[in-house]
Amino acid sequence: MSNILRRYKLPYTLYNFFHKKALVHNLKHYKKYGIDKTYYAPISSEDFADLESEPNTYDIKDSETELPKHADFKTLDGKLQSELLPWSKNGYVILEHFFSEKEVDTVNSEIEDLLAKKRVAFSNGNRIMFANKKSKLINAVGTNPKLFKVLNLLLDKEVELFQSINFFEGSQQRAHSDSIHMTTFPYGNLIAAWIALEDITIDSGPLHYYPGSHKLPYVLNKAYGNDGSKYTIGKKTYSEYEDYIGNLIEKNNLEKNIFLAKKGDVLIWHANLLHGGEPVTNTESSRKSMVFHYYAKDAICFHEITQRPTLKP
Repeated sequence: MSNILRRYKLPYTLYNFFHKKALVHNLKHYKKYGIDKTYYAPISSEDFADLESEPNTYDIKDSETELPKHADFKTLDGKLQSELLPWSKNGYVILEHFFSEKEVDTVNSEIEDLLAKKRVAFSNGNRIMFANKKSKLINAVGTNPKLFKVLNLLLDKEVELFQSINFFEGSQQRAHSDSIHMTTFPYGNLIAAWIALEDITIDSGPLHYYPGSHKLPYVLNKAYGNDGSKYTIGKKTYSEYEDYIGNLIEKNNLEKNIFLAKKGDVLIWHANLLHGGEPVTNTESSRKSMVFHYYAKDAICFHEITQRPTLKP
């Protein structure tokens, strides 16, 4: 599709029309919120401008005091409990050595095998998308019962796995919020779990993140002038969104943390936590990692920039 056509909603709408099975998930939620839309219609945050977004439990209550009251929290070991408690304050948690070295080695072998058999391929230069749909093993990692329990606790909702992304190298992506890419209404009903598939070094382009940045207002199309019209999506470039986020970080004097993860560590972050990838200073280095994104089951799911409803299997 040419860059000009990409700005028009009609091609996306036609594509959506022929993918009903993957899009009907939103209809019951449209009805709940009084949104008069077909399954194939474009959707963006502007459709919810007159609605109040219900905040998640630990966006308004303190996880330090509230999580210990939860029955499922009490079943976790003490180390894991302590790792989850600062969720409300920080917008992320780090689970050290959550996956064993053997489990991680199995994942690395599986990805190599999928590539060798050409069942997956790199896209956007350095990432493998949706390997969870090609591999029962990868999907099983993403739906690991213990991990699911943690994610359900942090969102205080039942989650479902949407996608996996595998990296062999650092993304070097500028700071962003996942909510511009995988958007929900109510806002914040997305959560991510990033797994280190090897020890990460400073020169391999490690992840960075901004503690507490999840408390900032959600930056959606209108915030950076990317509204579009009845027939077109916004014309702003993605770099203009990144510039806006960069200015927001500077304006709020946000502190950047760099995650030098060990093999098997897991970083879980809030839908609105600002994060990205550091520069790769050693081009011979690797940064093998895998991230899973999960939606809350009761949320409307869409992609704000392109105003497309989310395709689900």
